[in-house]
Amino acid sequence: MQEYITLFLYYLKDVKSASNNTVQSYARDLKYFINYLGQINSTDSIAFTDKDINAYLESMRNVGKSNATISRTLASIRAFCQYLIYQQVISENPAHIIALPKVDKKVPKVLTEDQITRLLDQPNINDIKGIRDRAMLELLYATGIRVSELIGLKITDINLQQGYIICRDSQKERTIPIGKSAVTALNQYLVQVRYVLLRDHTDKCLFVNCNGHGMTRQGFWKILKNYSKALNISEHITPHMLRHSFAAHLVQNGANLKSVQQMLGHSDISTTQVYRQLNKETEDLKDVYNKSHPRA
Repeated sequence: MQEYITLFLYYLKDVKSASNNTVQSYARDLKYFINYLGQINSTDSIAFTDKDINAYLESMRNVGKSNATISRTLASIRAFCQYLIYQQVISENPAHIIALPKVDKKVPKVLTEDQITRLLDQPNINDIKGIRDRAMLELLYATGIRVSELIGLKITDINLQQGYIICRDSQKERTIPIGKSAVTALNQYLVQVRYVLLRDHTDKCLFVNCNGHGMTRQGFWKILKNYSKALNISEHITPHMLRHSFAAHLVQNGANLKSVQQMLGHSDISTTQVYRQLNKETEDLKDVYNKSHPRA
């Protein structure tokens, strides 16, 4: 079965133009699934049934996996089975008769504008590492791009004179404006730091780690974690929280959903509408507070 999974992952990347994150997610889900099948059946058989899939999903529930994780896993198995039908390996999709578990939409966690300001003020811009970190944080909040998109940026993807970046994902690209704070931070980084850190000066990566190579996902997570500790807030700050904060603050300050959708790269505007709902709930709470609190 592993051979078919490998071919399926190539199909996702080369034919369907799926992002690396998506391909890795499918690979991880299917790896765990075939490991489970190997435990209940010593042969590496493609002939698994809906009962096998149901039993696996139940085993996930028993170890406390969330409905969201189970739903994503079932979607991965469904897509793999559909590929097997396309390749005429099987004739029916055993995962289609299994209902997706109900997944409640989570309200995205966002930082306040004050918390964002405090976070962006954390890096010490008197040293090269702090200048680089400030530029990355400023750009992440200024554009709402994902951390994978941030570390994938090339020097040719930014235009500081016109104030925009070009973000590429899965052979698609979108142009996102950047404000003065991000432009200033990026300009300082490019003038004072990037060339100093970069080991191979033909490398086009925008952000460079202290070893002189392109910044990694894990490296940026560590950087954000260190700065987050100094804020002394209860929330565990993630790169995606900055993306949510970018969108929520835009909507809160009057941006239309269509524009926010385009900047975030959402294919469906219904995904973006959660920020309008989040803003409405915040305004409702403010209204109740202002009307009810004696010192409001």
